[in-house]
Amino acid sequence: MAFNRNIDLFCRVVDNFGDIGVCWRLSRQLVNDYALKVTLWVDDLTSFHKICAGIDPLLEWQQMQGVTIRHWREISPPKQPESVADVVIEAFGCQLPASYIAAMAACEPRPVWINLEYLSAEPWVEGCHEMQSLYPSLPLVKYFFFPGFSDKTGGLLMERDVSVRRTAFQNDPQAVAGFLENIGVRPLAGACMVSLFCYPSAPVETFFDAWQADTLPVLCLVPQGVATDAVSAFLRMPATVGAAATRGGLTVQVVPFLDQPDYDKLLWSCELNFVRGEDSLVRAQWAGRPFIWQIYPQQEDAHRIKLDALLDRHTAGMPNDLAPLVSATWQAWNGSALQAPQWPRLRSLLPQWTSHMAGWTRELQRNGDLASNLVQFIKKIG
Repeated sequence: MAFNRNIDLFCRVVDNFGDIGVCWRLSRQLVNDYALKVTLWVDDLTSFHKICAGIDPLLEWQQMQGVTIRHWREISPPKQPESVADVVIEAFGCQLPASYIAAMAACEPRPVWINLEYLSAEPWVEGCHEMQSLYPSLPLVKYFFFPGFSDKTGGLLMERDVSVRRTAFQNDPQAVAGFLENIGVRPLAGACMVSLFCYPSAPVETFFDAWQADTLPVLCLVPQGVATDAVSAFLRMPATVGAAATRGGLTVQVVPFLDQPDYDKLLWSCELNFVRGEDSLVRAQWAGRPFIWQIYPQQEDAHRIKLDALLDRHTAGMPNDLAPLVSATWQAWNGSALQAPQWPRLRSLLPQWTSHMAGWTRELQRNGDLASNLVQFIKKIG
């Protein structure tokens, strides 16, 4: 069956950048790799603009990189069956408007309806992947599609050429230097370069203290708007682009908030990346560099089960001296106390962790990429 269907992808922005980051990457890949017609419905174009500067937050309709962008207001999605897409993707259980669901039910044939779920390494995901649910009052079926870290899930978002582009960039010192110069960064000789992207709850001050106490330099690059209070306190000035200060072994510099292609290059350039949520977590995998993840905090520490599941999977096969140290640091970043002596030891083991990342990345790539797996599934059920 030729796959030439059109797609409506609905996204509500929950944590500013993760939800729209995933949906924007998926939309572009479906257009670029499969020549599909994709309409991305987004309720918050201002956050979208932060990761894609070409987006105009004031427009109701626009096109960007082959994707049609619509401002999702409750009254704006089409209500007539002829206006409903062949495939409807409901990202992260964002709840489609009742009028759109009614229009879906009136279609003949009815559209393929997929709930794209949040990413998780928990074992139960494998059993729920591709499960179907009957709509209680209308003749509709919704399928649940789970990204994941095994071949029994939908895999991770990954463009076909991402590894080639990353390797070419990392093996080209002039390309790396040119990128850093463009964002105002001059690397420090002998410094461990770290990128920092986190939620406000991260214990940034504790890690800054550990880095200041190190006898070897650390250069921490923080996008503007991230950890503003902690960064401003360290700098003793507003955390604006270009602001920088050195205390002890630590230099902190504020860099511009980058669009997705340049954020990838930042991850590729650093020896250690602190990432958050889902989109930057996935990009950290393809950077092939050690990473520390801050999961989106939930009530009653429900997020810790999800954190532990990925930790268990990621540290499997690590050297015995590295795995517990990585686990302790991840846990510290997500709320436990960090003792300063852990950092020098972790830094000394970064080469081992980098080597582990090469095998980890290859393993993930064998699962196939999310967009390809999603298209194959739609072909199978549609």
